[in-house]
Amino acid sequence: MPNFAANLTMLFTEVSALDRPGLAAQAGFDGAEILFPYDYSAKEWETALAGLPLVMINTPPGDWAAGDRGFAAVPGEEQRFRDGFLRAAELAARLAVPRVHVMAGVAKGPQAEQVYVENLAWAAAQSPDLGIALEPLNPDDMPGYFLNDFDQAGRIVDDLGLAQVGIQFDLWHAARIHGDAAGVWAKHGPRVNHVQIAGFPSRNEPGGGGFDLAGLCASLDETGYQGWVSAEYRPSRATVHGLAWLAALKARSRLIGA
Repeated sequence: MPNFAANLTMLFTEVSALDRPGLAAQAGFDGAEILFPYDYSAKEWETALAGLPLVMINTPPGDWAAGDRGFAAVPGEEQRFRDGFLRAAELAARLAVPRVHVMAGVAKGPQAEQVYVENLAWAAAQSPDLGIALEPLNPDDMPGYFLNDFDQAGRIVDDLGLAQVGIQFDLWHAARIHGDAAGVWAKHGPRVNHVQIAGFPSRNEPGGGGFDLAGLCASLDETGYQGWVSAEYRPSRATVHGLAWLAALKARSRLIGA
């Protein structure tokens, strides 16, 4: 049974960012992920995490309000991407983060893909012990984002042929993009190095919408998946009052292990 992480950018927002790791640990999460941890120092996060593993961060996106969504696939922004990646890699090293989600940015076309592949190969060479995750994002929520299809991501991962580079499989985005998250998993599961879950179609608490969470976890076990399952959703109420899904999956794990 996988370990579960809380996305602290989206969960436990009832309290300040540095107070969220403690709540996540109390709620039964095994680890945490943070989209953009750059507003606080590594020392502040070390204190706040208090031993709770931080398992994923994103590369800096740029000016989000102005429409930036990262720069890895944006022609002409190679230096900006590389500076941002090194910043992410340094923080990951300080906080023992095993994996970074490299944000592709708003771009399209063959030149964008060439830039993306070159930047990914460069990033992998700079930090050979750091996992790199590529996450397809659905075009309704992220208009113009370069990486918007799991088949596209699979092809790029295969073309790179680097063990440290894999797909970030978000159930919710897979369902939005392809209409069949289970089918996406069946096709691309061996390429996946990080999993995220949410309810569908509302992106609230995990479960429903045809998502068999217990079945997914069983499939992860069967395929030998060694990564994390992260809860990345918008709580419909106070986070601590919507964690029945976590308790159920942990209870199932205990029964299987008994």
